[in-house]
Amino acid sequence: MTIELGIALDLSGADGDPAVLADLARRAESAGLDLVVIDDSGRQPQPGLDPWTTAVWLAGRTTHIPIAVAPATNATDPPETGQPYPSVVAKAHQSLDVLAGSRLVAAQAGWTLASPDAGIDQIRRLAEAGAPVVVPVRSAAEIARLAALVAGDGRGTGRSAAVRARRRAGIDYDGVPTSLADVAVEPGDPAYRGVTSTYLRGGAPGLVLRPRTPAEVADALAFARRHRQLPLGIRSGGHGVSGRSTNDGGLVIDVGALNGIEVLDTERRLVRIGPGATWKQVAAELDRYGWALGSGDYGGVGVGGLATAGGIGLLSRRHGLTIDRLRAVELVLADGSQVRASKADNPDLFWAVRGAGANFGVATAFEFEVSEVGQVGWAQLVLVSTDLEKSLRRYGELASGAPRDTTVFLVTGRPRQGQSVLQLYAIVDQQDPDVIVERLTPFTELGSLVQQQVVLTPYKEVMALAADVGPDGHHGMGEPVSRSAFLPALTDDFARDTTRLLRSGLVHFFELRAMGGAITDTPADETAFAHRAPAFQVTAMGTDQGRLDAAWDGLAGHFDGLYLSFDTDLRPQRLHDAFPPRVLARLRTLKRRYDPGNLFRDNFNIDPQTTEEQTR
Repeated sequence: MTIELGIALDLSGADGDPAVLADLARRAESAGLDLVVIDDSGRQPQPGLDPWTTAVWLAGRTTHIPIAVAPATNATDPPETGQPYPSVVAKAHQSLDVLAGSRLVAAQAGWTLASPDAGIDQIRRLAEAGAPVVVPVRSAAEIARLAALVAGDGRGTGRSAAVRARRRAGIDYDGVPTSLADVAVEPGDPAYRGVTSTYLRGGAPGLVLRPRTPAEVADALAFARRHRQLPLGIRSGGHGVSGRSTNDGGLVIDVGALNGIEVLDTERRLVRIGPGATWKQVAAELDRYGWALGSGDYGGVGVGGLATAGGIGLLSRRHGLTIDRLRAVELVLADGSQVRASKADNPDLFWAVRGAGANFGVATAFEFEVSEVGQVGWAQLVLVSTDLEKSLRRYGELASGAPRDTTVFLVTGRPRQGQSVLQLYAIVDQQDPDVIVERLTPFTELGSLVQQQVVLTPYKEVMALAADVGPDGHHGMGEPVSRSAFLPALTDDFARDTTRLLRSGLVHFFELRAMGGAITDTPADETAFAHRAPAFQVTAMGTDQGRLDAAWDGLAGHFDGLYLSFDTDLRPQRLHDAFPPRVLARLRTLKRRYDPGNLFRDNFNIDPQTTEEQTR
């Protein structure tokens, strides 16, 4: 039997001497005990000694023993007041986690209090409940007595009380598959902070499973099937705006370890890439062969999410979407079976994965036919416009009318003092400097050019501008608020209405991504991504989902569909914007075949049991 044994320190009376408290806590740690509980025993504590502050101070005086604060029983505040500033309390807990590791034990998780003179029989009996046994102590001799009692007895070798105290309800932590147990991450584990947040979104999942093989992905999905009541996120790079690759209290399957990049056939330029690789890593590897694969506009994005949604990037007008270069994908389905999808194998699933992959399985490998790409012209231009409406109209003309080798994205925000800052990001897939300058010069008409950087560089260097994500992971906070749409053409009316929206202050980030060119070469019915004709993809980000939704709804007449990677509106009607009627009907039929239990439901869910009319 496992015994976790700790001590309780009373803040009242002589025991409230800070030096005595620190000495007892250090002695408990040195003796190999498992927990220090700060307790005022319902009486008035030593003046100036707050239990929470004392716990933080003791964490600084020790190195690894968990610290807990017993619930107060003599609170003078009216009970109905509760916690007036929960965000401050949460931030204090987070700060202690950063400064001292995951050592704070949540009081609500509890422990069993023994009598001060408890012997080994009583301790063993109380330990049968599975919680730490805590014995009040007042001296070093009492700590030595406790250590001697359990010397040679069964001691905890698994997660500490501090970690177990943070477990979330409804999760069978003891039932984690053996294949995943050694790398599973619980709240309170040292690695937890690195796998909870995404690039923009905060999160607090109850358990993160980190499979290293397709077989382990199947084990993770078996565990998820036993927890259908919980949210389920699939995480590759952890960058996506709309994808639910984190959650609160649910499960996350992190495929970051499946990050291999392998050349299969140099003549066909066929490569195999794991979902956990980032596009920065992919670009660096492909550059060794003089190749590239279009991949959005940021190298820190994971392969898995983008390669199943679409992939509108800075090479798209020349080489098509990322999914247009996909030749096969290996998946683990909801039932745990491993399948290969291509034009020859499971072609219907291959069709669905290219645009709606999040609904059908966990991708474990992709096979792409990549392009020969030498050095490219990479430009970052900053202009100031006093007439945003005019600048938007002119950008629309230039970007949609540019040769296929030129892709220009525009980013702006709220005008300030009558001026708008326009940031242009562009790739010209040419190696002749004169041609690059010729392609870009018309865009300098959009305003007063205040900053420019134009270089001839490998595509890998463009992707390398993304910062590496270290062991601490992303540090996103809160919930991003974003809306997306496809724009058939940038009309005068759209430029006028967009200018009005930006002046309202509801949007702090607004982006236009030029489409067209090679994107239109793939027939609309060849992939579940059916929006091949629009000239632009539009994204707007704000801080209030309801107000942004209302404003965006007012622009609906300009739009034709949306790109699901950038939209956080959870209203069911958005499904009809992402997928035209015939596409959605086909997807729903396939969903009934491949995921009838709707396990994959947290990212633009295509519910197999819902009719089209019910989601309108």
